[in-house]
Amino acid sequence: MSDSIVVVGSCMIDFVSYAARLPKKGETIHGTKFVTNFGGKGANQCVAAAKLGGKTTLIARVGDDVWGERYIANLKNQKVETKYVKQTPNFSSGIAQITVSETGDNQIVIVAGANKELGIGDVEMAKSDIASAGVVVMQLETAPEVAIRAMELAKGICILNGAPGLRQYDPRLLKLPTIFCVNETEASEFTGLPVTTKQEAEAAAHHLISKGCNSVVLTLGAEGALYLERNSNCVFLTCPAVQSVDSTGAGDAFIGALAYLLANNRKLPMESILKSACFIASDSVTRSGTQISFPGQEILSRCT
Repeated sequence: MSDSIVVVGSCMIDFVSYAARLPKKGETIHGTKFVTNFGGKGANQCVAAAKLGGKTTLIARVGDDVWGERYIANLKNQKVETKYVKQTPNFSSGIAQITVSETGDNQIVIVAGANKELGIGDVEMAKSDIASAGVVVMQLETAPEVAIRAMELAKGICILNGAPGLRQYDPRLLKLPTIFCVNETEASEFTGLPVTTKQEAEAAAHHLISKGCNSVVLTLGAEGALYLERNSNCVFLTCPAVQSVDSTGAGDAFIGALAYLLANNRKLPMESILKSACFIASDSVTRSGTQISFPGQEILSRCT
């Protein structure tokens, strides 16, 4: 299997407001700064892997607006293969409205736009690249059936990032991926269980295994992550303590790093790969933004 990485997913333009704190329900507050960034879970994860040196291809949709053109140019600048990134007539590019507090917490509202048009046909057009990829990555900001078809075509490692979380879902979303990766909120959605402590997170991971997952990675923010394989014990991985500036995109940095490390370091034990992914994700929160906060290849010598 090759060391190539194919990501199927979303492109979003992030409109980011920074404020002292997050607003309460119905409240208007003054912000301190506004920036526009390139985001979306699919593109973020693809760029995160590309910046580490990964050979990446993105399958996605953008709008036929100026943001779609700028997004494709951005991906090319990040050395992402864009032959399967389509501008979609009569659709705006997807957008995300993000508010970030001084503590690095965030609130996000997304409008899918052209991402809604990403379909099974887009996946079928790329089936040879998907089948030959060492790692294929999907999320749920685009239609679940798109992720399912991509996993059916894949012959390498499949990572499904179950984000956003779903209460009702096709069981294949759990059974097809090699690794099912969620954070605490998403794990709670998929299982219906509370996930507020490490003990609850472990219980949720076991529940997901009982529902058909081959393995589960449950990210725990500053607490790190846990990993559970079928017929195995739960392993907890810690993150280094850092000063968080902006946690937006940290989960995408983790997934991108995980994909890169799995594609390029096959002989490393999973625990070592996950520790490195945690380190890379922690580093990303020390800078503002999403893709612009992701580290480059120089970090690899620090996390191994």
